[in-house]
Amino acid sequence: MDLHIVGAEANAAEREAVDQLLGPPSTGWHGASRDIERDGRSAAGGRRVSGGRDQLLPALHAVQDAMGWVSHGALNYICARLSVPPAEAWGVVTFYHLLATAPRPAAVAHVCDDIACRLHGAESLCADLEARLGHAVHRSPCLGQCDRGSAALITRAGPEPERFVIAPATAGAIVDALSTDARPESTAQPVVDAAAAGDKGARIVRRINVADPCSLDSYRHHGGYAVLNKAIAIGAAAVIAEVSAAKLLGRGGAAFPTGRKWQAVAEAPAQPHYVVCNADESEPGTFKDRVLMEQDPFAVVEAMTICGLATGSAHGFLYVRGEYPEAERAMASAIAQARAAGLLGPSVAASGFAFDIEIRRGGGAYICGEETALFNSIEGKRGEPRSKPPFPAQVGVFGQPTVVNNVETLVNVLDLLDEGGAAWAKTGTAGSSGTRLFCLSGHVAVPGLYEIECGRTLRQAIALAGGLPAGRALQAVLLGGAAGTFVGPDALDMPLSFEGARAANATLGSGVIMVFDDTANLHDTLARIAQFFRDESCGQCVPCRVGTVRQAELLHVRSASSVSSAAPASSASSVSSAALASSAQSVSSAALAESASSVSSAALAESSVLLSELGLAMKDASICGLGQTAASAIESAFANIASLKGSEPS
Repeated sequence: MDLHIVGAEANAAEREAVDQLLGPPSTGWHGASRDIERDGRSAAGGRRVSGGRDQLLPALHAVQDAMGWVSHGALNYICARLSVPPAEAWGVVTFYHLLATAPRPAAVAHVCDDIACRLHGAESLCADLEARLGHAVHRSPCLGQCDRGSAALITRAGPEPERFVIAPATAGAIVDALSTDARPESTAQPVVDAAAAGDKGARIVRRINVADPCSLDSYRHHGGYAVLNKAIAIGAAAVIAEVSAAKLLGRGGAAFPTGRKWQAVAEAPAQPHYVVCNADESEPGTFKDRVLMEQDPFAVVEAMTICGLATGSAHGFLYVRGEYPEAERAMASAIAQARAAGLLGPSVAASGFAFDIEIRRGGGAYICGEETALFNSIEGKRGEPRSKPPFPAQVGVFGQPTVVNNVETLVNVLDLLDEGGAAWAKTGTAGSSGTRLFCLSGHVAVPGLYEIECGRTLRQAIALAGGLPAGRALQAVLLGGAAGTFVGPDALDMPLSFEGARAANATLGSGVIMVFDDTANLHDTLARIAQFFRDESCGQCVPCRVGTVRQAELLHVRSASSVSSAAPASSASSVSSAALASSAQSVSSAALAESASSVSSAALAESSVLLSELGLAMKDASICGLGQTAASAIESAFANIASLKGSEPS
């Protein structure tokens, strides 16, 4: 039995928004006005109609863009059009933080208050805007603008909806964006450098700030599509052989051999095969895929096409995070131009090979960066991870063999095919071939995207970004983002390679290098990381669902204790007691009766034990990488950072 929202009907504008996406309804059973002579008194073909469930998230976006929120009536109409049970659709619409199910202003600002922006005053910016604008301001996890300081995503609903990012953002610019129809024009180019990319210079970023990202002709003038022609000439098997010879490891964090993944899909007997480009780049501190899509979109299209050729796939999905409107527009334009030029479609470059690309916009959910959660999102389900095995190469999106790579991994294929896999692998180290894109942010002079040869040191990477501000000392570096690890100044000579990171008990993850000088409050940073995982947990498995909440509570207590430690004793006592009261299991009632200093000491000692136990439980028993790594950065901070030692989990 399904649950229905009784009596709620879509208004004309909501119906129009859905119909523009799906086309007009064909029968009264599927959203049209009932006509007994045409529709009859019984419905048939439900299985065929429900096959369009993958349009659920696009339909929700269409209503949100038009109205600013998804009403019960609009949801009922979408469910009728797609034959989706309303209870299941409600589970989907409430899963994504960018979708609203209650009325709100047509113009809304999502203001980042995550760890990188907090270093540049995001907390005071959010507080100021909340006082001035109320419900038109929503705090947001990382918007992928860490190289530009504080950032805001502006959404304007209406007949001509708009979505754009302001970065760096000021209170005045955000207020103007919400109160007027003006859209600030950003002329700032991203800082992109490849000074340490080896003797051959820039590879991945060589066209950025050189070629016109809006022009297919400019891309071709700078060597674009020559590699696709080569791939067509040598054939699928030879392409995979070159990718394997290059020893290219995935750049999204898992470091799985790309050639092996492509080979598995190519050999899978089931048909059809799919290519998925995972551009749901939501790791706090990461922005490399955004820069590639915005500044070199045709390279992403060409690389996806080559992947389709190699794996026998005729269709590709580009899953772009909902907070990247500029990247989505750039990719849509590039795909349209490539299709018009015969470089996508039923016969790519007149070769007889068919391949096309469809863009899917995420709804604001970090967990959808996990490949199987991404599949569920594309299919119109909640973005919850699936148990593995089976693996995507056998059972991926729509249950078919699927190859999944992130943007950086795919773009690397262009250069390795051009040079030859074995020659390309000579750059870097034996276990980490090629170059990598690193996102430098935080307390560095020149935040930006840096292409660095694998094996260069962390010290060299920070020096490329201009080092720390004058007179400041290094306190910590976060590698890999919120799911990564903190290292201290003693790790500056660590090689930036997969094997170098493993030897240092660290991780490179998705390429985050976030620098914290001695002015940073790391207790606040850790509390925000814990809040991030609490908010982004899909809730499917108990260790993660409960563990991330308890971890956030305990880190909040520790953060409050660190803030109150400089206050007078009476103030510290009240702050500590209030904080402890908000975390039900952090200390015993007997401890609360003790003096302020002994209460704080007892609470910290007990929270250390609980944090350690929670981290172990989440790591061992969570279904996916979110729960398995939710405590990694926190545990490493207490273990490796001098300013936090002495209060580390035992």
